[in-house]
Amino acid sequence: MAVEDIIVTARRTEESAQKTPLALTAFSGETLERTGAQQVTDLQGAVPNLNLVQGRGSSNSTNIYIRGVGQPDSLQTFDPAVGVYVDDVYYSRIRGTQFDLLDLERIEILRGPQGTLYGKNTIGGAMKLVSRRPGQEFRARGSVAYGDYDLIEVQGAVSGPVTDNLALGLSVLSSERGGYVTDPVTGAEYNDKNSKAVRGSLAWDPASNFRIDFNADYSKDDAGMTVGQAQNNLTNLVGVPAYAVPNPTPEFDFKTRTTPGLPNETRLETWGTALRMTWDVSDRLSLKSITSYRELNTDDYIDFDATELEIADALVAVDQNQFSQEFQLTYTGDRLNAVAGVYYLKEEVVSHQESYNDDLTANLVVPPLWNGNYTFTRFIDDELETTSKAVFGNVSYAVTEALRLSAGVRYTEEEKLYDRFTYVKSSSPFLESSYPFSPPKGQYEDTSIMLSADYELSPDAMVYARYAQGFKSGGFNGRANSPGESTEYQPETADTVEVGAKTTFFDRRLRLNMASFFTKYEDFQARVTGLETDPNTGVPIGTLSVINAGALDIFGFELEAVAKPMAALTLDAQVGFLEADYKEFNDARFTNFGGSRAFQDPAFSPKWTLRMGGQYEWSLNGGSSLVVGAAAKYRSRMALAVDNTLANSAIPLESMYQDSYWLYDARVVWSDSSDRYSIGLYGQNLTDEIYKTDAQEFSSIGNIRTAYFGAPRTWMVKFTAKY
Repeated sequence: MAVEDIIVTARRTEESAQKTPLALTAFSGETLERTGAQQVTDLQGAVPNLNLVQGRGSSNSTNIYIRGVGQPDSLQTFDPAVGVYVDDVYYSRIRGTQFDLLDLERIEILRGPQGTLYGKNTIGGAMKLVSRRPGQEFRARGSVAYGDYDLIEVQGAVSGPVTDNLALGLSVLSSERGGYVTDPVTGAEYNDKNSKAVRGSLAWDPASNFRIDFNADYSKDDAGMTVGQAQNNLTNLVGVPAYAVPNPTPEFDFKTRTTPGLPNETRLETWGTALRMTWDVSDRLSLKSITSYRELNTDDYIDFDATELEIADALVAVDQNQFSQEFQLTYTGDRLNAVAGVYYLKEEVVSHQESYNDDLTANLVVPPLWNGNYTFTRFIDDELETTSKAVFGNVSYAVTEALRLSAGVRYTEEEKLYDRFTYVKSSSPFLESSYPFSPPKGQYEDTSIMLSADYELSPDAMVYARYAQGFKSGGFNGRANSPGESTEYQPETADTVEVGAKTTFFDRRLRLNMASFFTKYEDFQARVTGLETDPNTGVPIGTLSVINAGALDIFGFELEAVAKPMAALTLDAQVGFLEADYKEFNDARFTNFGGSRAFQDPAFSPKWTLRMGGQYEWSLNGGSSLVVGAAAKYRSRMALAVDNTLANSAIPLESMYQDSYWLYDARVVWSDSSDRYSIGLYGQNLTDEIYKTDAQEFSSIGNIRTAYFGAPRTWMVKFTAKY
């Protein structure tokens, strides 16, 4: 009858989510299965002030913002702002994080800076996926799903003992779906899915105080491009019209022309291993080692202009590998709990890019240099090597049975070596050029602290206050093709004060958690568009620069409620409020506003996020059951790009915004009396709402502005067997 309580490791030690003094939302594997969630993006709306959608122009990256802090650009030189962890292993890129939910024990979403226990690039928060550990009890699960757009998904997981101290597990997945978007001329489908994944797990307890966990995984994605809709009239290099969109822009009908003659696909292959060893030195002292190696390879074709023209089409090929090692020492006492550790990460990224821009240099009439159509292809090769080292500690002390004080600190040193070479090949010798960018080594350091106090009003009620810092590493502009773009940017920092309460009432049939926060966000890294003049030709050249633009103040509150008024009925609600404002955003182009664009709206910061859900379970004859569930999700108006007004203008670019909207989901699931077999019907976006999830603002290159859209109405039937 009580609402579900989940044990989490948000503070690197096991404790109830209701006893953890920070804002977090946890989902058990059973909850994910019950709601029909297939990918991490299906959690969109279920966590206050969280934006979790597929990344722009890529089927394998994830755009994650928490409380208005994130990084939407998947280019390999841009670090994420929300840390993603799988079984305690940090994933350095937002590419490869479009995870399928395969045999998980739980997911934890930590909101606010996590700079002490998790480190760099968790300035917005962290998302942790925890897989099931094989045990001494045999367990098997399989499912088959079929849905519209020719969806076919097969999952299987089996685990069990090999000896009395060794257990193995294996999970596999195959998921295919046709595309939501079609080229009306060629019939090619895009925004589809074609994924395969396998994970093996070993759990060995060679002694009563020593545990070894080893995971190995492999996944492959081979899909068509992710495409959107052109929002702007397109031009060539000097502003001559090349493509006109209807005025007003028509409602997106999931049809988009794409450039013929290119592969128009996106491919991802990734694999990795993780070894975790835990030694209980004594009843109170434990030492853990986490060792991991990962590789990621992608070949993404991106149609930035979302038309049949080659205004801006590109291949982005990335080879990335990372090695990490972490040691944690944990002490658990009667009143004192402590965690201390060291961390090391070495990452290498090699990228090859080709940008196809023949229509950008078509009809190029600039006497005496040009008078005709010219080919234009830009080739880019770069390498990035990152070395990160950190030492950290966190202490919690129970002053009384009710009052607990905690403090943490982390010191990080990071080095980045970057080298980039750009070469332009053209039928016009005046357009051909080469440009090296080999800046000095980037060196960054940070000390982040955390202070918190929590007080237990009763066994079912706790209040807390928390101050936390975080930072996002500095780096180099991976789009630097000219001197004006060749920038090194410094780290971002965030300081957050948070107060909250975690409560349960009525014999734990009602849970009500609340949090309010204020964040000072400094040295925000902004990718902005602009123009500079070619010194040889006098022609304006579009730039895509990265600058430490200024500062934001972010205020908000969050409410999460779960109620079981009767055994068969569960109701839940999540509410997020966010007020994000630039306090400083310097841009010399905005002369009408004193060189400031602080009046603009920060991206991916809707004022309100709201979800209301419920489910009712009927007991049928013979012991079987029928569950009916539904949810309504609301998101208020938000900007989808940093550049959301014209230069030197305060008028919003509506194409770079998404107005407020509602989404509705529902499910019906029948289970047999043993709860081993079930069949469910799941529907998403039942009203077929058309809404944007992301946008590209590349107006300095052919006047490009492109919007990307969420999935239309879909349905799925899923059969599951468990043993």
